[in-house]
Amino acid sequence: MTSSDFRIERNVELSEETKAIAEKELRETPERVREALERLKELLKENNDLYFGEDEELLTIFLRPCKWYPESAVALMRRVAEFKRDNACLLDGLLPEHEKEAFLEHKVVNVLKGRDDKGRRVLIVSVGGTWDPKKVTADQLFKMFYLIHEAAMLEPESQVRGTVVLMDFHNMGWSQTMGLTPAFSKRLLTFIQDALPLRLKEVHFVKEPMIFNVVWKMFKPLIREKLKTRIYFHGSKMASLHKHILPTHLPSDYGGELDAIDYSSADWYPVINEVLPHIQNWNSYGFIKKT
Repeated sequence: MTSSDFRIERNVELSEETKAIAEKELRETPERVREALERLKELLKENNDLYFGEDEELLTIFLRPCKWYPESAVALMRRVAEFKRDNACLLDGLLPEHEKEAFLEHKVVNVLKGRDDKGRRVLIVSVGGTWDPKKVTADQLFKMFYLIHEAAMLEPESQVRGTVVLMDFHNMGWSQTMGLTPAFSKRLLTFIQDALPLRLKEVHFVKEPMIFNVVWKMFKPLIREKLKTRIYFHGSKMASLHKHILPTHLPSDYGGELDAIDYSSADWYPVINEVLPHIQNWNSYGFIKKT
């Protein structure tokens, strides 16, 4: 296993295939990109209660999921600012080092080394028997998601092709069920549906036991139609998952042809730390603090 398996693909030009997807799905052309960037800079001057700077890498992060509509991008920025303000108790000044132990010692979140057959990043969240909510609380779990999303948003290929979340509930028991609190559920779903500057293409639930129904009853009322159409339940039927992600791009843990997962968030932690300047900048974005 080489360190190149674990890296953020930042500042890379889109592949020709991805450029074609960007034009078809996101209306992305050189002229439209230029116009949208200029217009978003103007809108940010008008929305003078917001601070996001004028860095074009950052502006692109907001414009791509909004299909290069500047007005939609500034609305997304405002929702991100609102989310950061409303969850300041968790997110204010958040740095990777604050959750270092959770990343290094506990196997609750992971990212597949390669992309799936559609070129998407796959985040694996293990909230079954391997998760001990006494050692990694739901709040910490959310902070780990948040730090990973701050890194993922920097990848141009991921901005266009999107991301996939695989929720693994293998051996989930009562302690994990109780660990997924209503406050966590509301925060997570608000984040995903309102304040996530990435294209979340699919959410797959696998190996969920009967007790999962308790969690689902809590989540379901908070899920809006757009997200509802992207959630899939597979249980132990990996062939069902393979209709969405080919087994050629999945580890044997999920009935795939790749080797079983022998890495963890501990391998990704240094990668997230490498983009520390971006994370520190992200902490400064949002509503301008009144002095």
